[in-house]
Amino acid sequence: MNRRTVLRTAGVTATAGLAGCVESLQEHYQGSFQGLVPIELHSEAERHHDVALEAFMLEEDRQTYDKSFTVRAGETVSAPHLDAVEQRFRATMFFEREGDEQTTEEATITPNLDLVSVWLSDDGLRIELNRGDEDGTTSPAAEPDSGEPEPNETDA
Repeated sequence: MNRRTVLRTAGVTATAGLAGCVESLQEHYQGSFQGLVPIELHSEAERHHDVALEAFMLEEDRQTYDKSFTVRAGETVSAPHLDAVEQRFRATMFFEREGDEQTTEEATITPNLDLVSVWLSDDGLRIELNRGDEDGTTSPAAEPDSGEPEPNETDA
């Protein structure tokens, strides 16, 4: 048997084997690779607070993220990243002073977000969504439930 034939057969076999691996990866990631959105928790409170973070797919209402943290006074915590897909994000802060009292805020995560910041205070919490602009800078996005549309360049 010719050495070229052996090498050609080995190359074709290796390529066919790798094609199956790539196909498996595409199925695993639902056909495309997705980005990540970092999450930061910032405490402006005088004492520590317990916080639960959750995310749900918009279409299926399937939970995609579920993490809990205890954030101390004046501390900034980086949480594991969210997938950069359209999903509903919910942050819940629990208060110790009155039993089961809690406050919850929700926001919509989109693929163009650069950062999700959750700000904690002794009175409650707020969510800030920062998205990248075309010039490379970041700007806060409007809250989805605030009823205020984001201004566009033609309204200025």
